[in-house]
Amino acid sequence: MQICRICVLNESFPGISFDGNGICNFCFRSKAKNDRVGLKARYQKKFADLIKEFRGKNSYDCLVAFSGGKDSTYTLDLMKNEYKLNVLAFSFNNWFQSETAINNINNVLAKIEVDHLTFLPSFLDFKKMINTSIAQDLYALKSLERATSVCTTCLSLIRFACLKIAIEKNIPFVVFGLSPGQAPVATSVFKTNTTMVRKMQDAILYPLHKHVGDDVNRYFLEERHFEKKDSFPYSINPLAFTVYDEEKIYQRIQEAGWQPPKDTDANSTNCLLNGFANQVHLEKHGFHPYAVEMAELVREGVLTREEAIRRLSEPADWKIVQEVKGKLGL
Repeated sequence: MQICRICVLNESFPGISFDGNGICNFCFRSKAKNDRVGLKARYQKKFADLIKEFRGKNSYDCLVAFSGGKDSTYTLDLMKNEYKLNVLAFSFNNWFQSETAINNINNVLAKIEVDHLTFLPSFLDFKKMINTSIAQDLYALKSLERATSVCTTCLSLIRFACLKIAIEKNIPFVVFGLSPGQAPVATSVFKTNTTMVRKMQDAILYPLHKHVGDDVNRYFLEERHFEKKDSFPYSINPLAFTVYDEEKIYQRIQEAGWQPPKDTDANSTNCLLNGFANQVHLEKHGFHPYAVEMAELVREGVLTREEAIRRLSEPADWKIVQEVKGKLGL
């Protein structure tokens, strides 16, 4: 199978083509490193200016989605200790957090001075939604280029839970720990609004509701939230405009009590579902759901091409996959 000579995208990826030198069209479209440096600086300044405007006006300056994984832990530390914000951390327990991730959440919270909320959805509801995401074609293929259908469902529940909390508590920033490969710089700082959020929500809620029913409604925004249009927060992805150095990230978060997991796959540091979801995605669509992220990290110089290929090639842990399938009743 042909693989781009610069990044890691191969010939199975939707819409890909190669020139005579074996370089893919996505690498040609990618901005040069110098352009990205300037773009990152502009968005970093934009966030700094917003902090000056909103800091201290409410009980919390920002809500951080905190999974216990590497990137969300570093983001939590960044918001509290570098930006000096008053942080409310929020964890969505999807019933498939690894034991290490749960321990990491507790260890980090013991060392970083933030308040914390955890939401544990009904297992039967969550199981229905995940099994439906596996069995049905809920989402357009374009939306699955960066994530599996399972992750799309789960991350959407997290995103809308964060929005609900931020709107209800008048928190100006909702912060996510997405890597530079997951969140383009151009989407790293933006103001949410009712039209945008309703459209995003409908794209997830409608297909889920069709197969699962009214039980899914409570996990999404209600009309009372949309009526508070002035309370809609900014969405912030700071790792997209921050220097992203995995070695330094690991060093910093381990100082905060975080430990590298040995109970997850190569592309997750917190979720047991991930390996199985990747396997289903590969079998159904023919390309790895982390390929886009890995390709962008290679272009950014964050990962070597060899390391990215290794992560994409590593098979799911058979024991974890069987455990997940058993829990889902598959």
